[in-house]
Amino acid sequence: MPTLITRIGELTTNVVSDRDPCGTAVDAAVLLDEGRVVWTGPAGDAAARTAGLADLEVVDAAGRAVIPGFVDSHSHLVFAGDRAAEFEARMAGRPYTAGGIRSTVAATRAATDAELRLRLRRFRDEMLAQGTTTVEIKSGYGLSVEDEERLVRLAAEITPEVTFLGAHVVPPEYADRADEYVNLVVGPMLDACAPLSRWIDVFCETGAFTTAQSRRVLEAGIARGLGARVHASQLGPGAGVQLAVELGAASIDHGTYLTDADVAALAGSDTVLTLLPGVEFSTRQPYPDARRLLDAGVTVALACDTNPGSSFTSSMPFCIAVAVRDMGMTPAEAVWAATAGGARALRRDDIGTLAPGARADLVLLEAPSRVHLAYRPGVPLVHRVWKDGVEVG
Repeated sequence: MPTLITRIGELTTNVVSDRDPCGTAVDAAVLLDEGRVVWTGPAGDAAARTAGLADLEVVDAAGRAVIPGFVDSHSHLVFAGDRAAEFEARMAGRPYTAGGIRSTVAATRAATDAELRLRLRRFRDEMLAQGTTTVEIKSGYGLSVEDEERLVRLAAEITPEVTFLGAHVVPPEYADRADEYVNLVVGPMLDACAPLSRWIDVFCETGAFTTAQSRRVLEAGIARGLGARVHASQLGPGAGVQLAVELGAASIDHGTYLTDADVAALAGSDTVLTLLPGVEFSTRQPYPDARRLLDAGVTVALACDTNPGSSFTSSMPFCIAVAVRDMGMTPAEAVWAATAGGARALRRDDIGTLAPGARADLVLLEAPSRVHLAYRPGVPLVHRVWKDGVEVG
C-alpha cells in the first residue's frame, strides 16, 4: 500500500547540496511505495503527485520533523550476562580495560540459543522504538568455533550487516598463546563464520591484539570476501588507523586517541571514522574531538556500540545529544553522522537517505526540527517509525 506523509515541518533527506549536507526541505511530503521512497517534494504538490493511486494511506505529520532512520553501524547485541558491578566500580574510579569482555564470554557460552535469541530480539525492538532501522551486529562474545558460529547465525536472523569478531580478545584457555588463538580465528573459526557474515573485525589495541596479529585476521577475512572493520585507538594511540586505511577498511571505530598522521590518513581515504559517544560517557575517557575530524575532511559516523561493558545504551538520540554537547558537532552534523554516516560506514547507498529509490526507512519526530534531538536530551522524541515502508513503531 502506498503511503504519503505530508505536512512535514522539516524534512531531512540527506540529499547533499553545497549549502546543506542534510538536504533540508520545509512544508514537505514523502511518498512511499513497495518499500522504497518514490518521491519527496513540497506538500502543496502532493495531491497532484498521488492522484489516481489506489488505497493510498495519508499520514498528516502536522508540522513534525521527518528524518531518515538511524543507521547504527557498530553494536554487540548477541550476549548474555550483566556487568553493572563493573560500571559501578568505574564510576567509583576504577579505569576501563578490555579484560571485562571475558566475563561476558563466560555468560554467553553458558546461555542457550533460545535465551540469546530472545534477548537479541528485545534489543532489536528497543532500537526500532528509538528510530534505528538498520543495525550492524558483531560476534565476539563466544571466542570458540562453535560459539562464534552461533552468534553470527543468530545475528543473521536480525540483520544482513553481520560482523565476525572472533578477534575481540584472547579467551582464557589461550592465555599467553595469542598467536595460537589467531591461528584458530583465521582457520576453523573463519571457515565456520564467513558464510554467515558480511564483515570481519579485530580489536587492534593494547590488551587485545597486536598490529601484526590484526593484519593476519583482516587479510584472512578479506581473502574470504569479507569487508574489513577495525576497533582501534580506544585506549591509546596505535597503528590500527594506519592499518585500516592501508587495507581499505570500511570503518575504523572508536578513534579516541588519534595522531595528526591518523587524521590525515583518514581524510585522504574512503575509511569512515565511527565515533561511539556512549563509550566515553560510560568509561569517563576523554571524548574524541569531532570538530577536528570534520574540519580535516574525515567522514564521521555515530553509533551506539551497544554492549554490556563499555556502552550499554541503544539510543541513537542519546549519542547525538552527547556528540553535540561534548564532541563539537552541530545538530545537523550529528544527525547526518547517525544516518548517512552510518550508511557510509556500511558502504550502503540505499539507507541513511530519503532520496527516491532509497529504502523507505524513516522516523517521524515529536518535534518540529531535528535540532530537538540534542536540544531535548533524554526526552522520547521518536513518534512513529517506518522500516521498508511498513510502520513498525
